Amino acid sequence: MTRAGPVALTAPRAMSYRPVLAAGLLCGAMDITAAFINSGIRGVSPTRVLRYIAAGLLGPPARNGGLASASLGLICHFTIALSAAAVFYFASRKISFLAEQPVISGILYGVAVYFFMSQVVVPLSAAPPLQASVASVLIGIGIHMICVGLPIALTIRWYSRQPG
Repeated sequence: MTRAGPVALTAPRAMSYRPVLAAGLLCGAMDITAAFINSGIRGVSPTRVLRYIAAGLLGPPARNGGLASASLGLICHFTIALSAAAVFYFASRKISFLAEQPVISGILYGVAVYFFMSQVVVPLSAAPPLQASVASVLIGIGIHMICVGLPIALTIRWYSRQPG
């Protein structure tokens, strides 16, 4: 049996991690900052926000956890942001409108991500449900449009216009 050498990746495939990483990190930073501000207005600390995110994996006990639970929450948050960026990136390779019209597609993608998170991910997680009001839903949609969809779409667009 012969052993094959390393496989060379084509340029578009080898470069795909950069737009996904940049979009995911930007989106994750903007989204968590918005969550901290939105929660802080209501007297909820950033640590409590991060522990609630960790409760998605660990269940309600994570809400009483310390720095370890908060750190896990931050890791989960950025994993989700990077996943959202990857989905948009790969979809934009098949649906050119997504990269050609980043403002429209970004806003719509932010709304889609909000509903996917609130209707699929959170209910399937171990986190206890939060009380939703019309105001909290509208704020959440707005945050996802501006802090999730737009930065992802605009970053992917920017990378799609770069040479090489």
